[in-house]
Amino acid sequence: MAGTRHSIGMAVVNLLARKLNIADQWKTDKKIGADLIHTQICGTQVVLMKPCQLMNVNGTSVANAAVKFFLKPENIYLLHDELDKPLGKVSLKFGGSARGHKGVRSCFACLRSDTMTRLLVGIGRPANHCSVEWHVLGHFTKTEQALLPDILEQGVDLVLSHIKQRTESDISIRTATKQNPYKS
Repeated sequence: MAGTRHSIGMAVVNLLARKLNIADQWKTDKKIGADLIHTQICGTQVVLMKPCQLMNVNGTSVANAAVKFFLKPENIYLLHDELDKPLGKVSLKFGGSARGHKGVRSCFACLRSDTMTRLLVGIGRPANHCSVEWHVLGHFTKTEQALLPDILEQGVDLVLSHIKQRTESDISIRTATKQNPYKS
């Protein structure tokens, strides 16, 4: 489904790997059912993942990775298309409803949680009485394709800045809670 509106989250992951100069390091893990890259971002161990299953059942891959790498749902980022945002609108959301997105619903069900951080990449609603299914599984128009580099870049920047912010927050919390060895 590469190149479809439904795979825009995967396109963000691919760009992230390219920006980190690790795009040639994808390895298939058949037990998880995904292509993976292990790396560090801002000193934090990160696993980039591209499930090999269909979008609507990719929660099994995400859950398998969570078990293998001891990941809590709140430390998982889901990057996906969002019908209710116009093309080009990118935002982060913590938890909440899947809003009809079957891939997100699959992740929620398999992880038994909705506490993941989600990057929502707007693809807009279909026009001209086109069905949602055809719209989501359809390819971007030439005009839309011209906008994609900036949209994908926004997605990568938002994810990286959020990881950095979380890392800095975690460091300051750990520093603040360390006991002072000189205090009696």
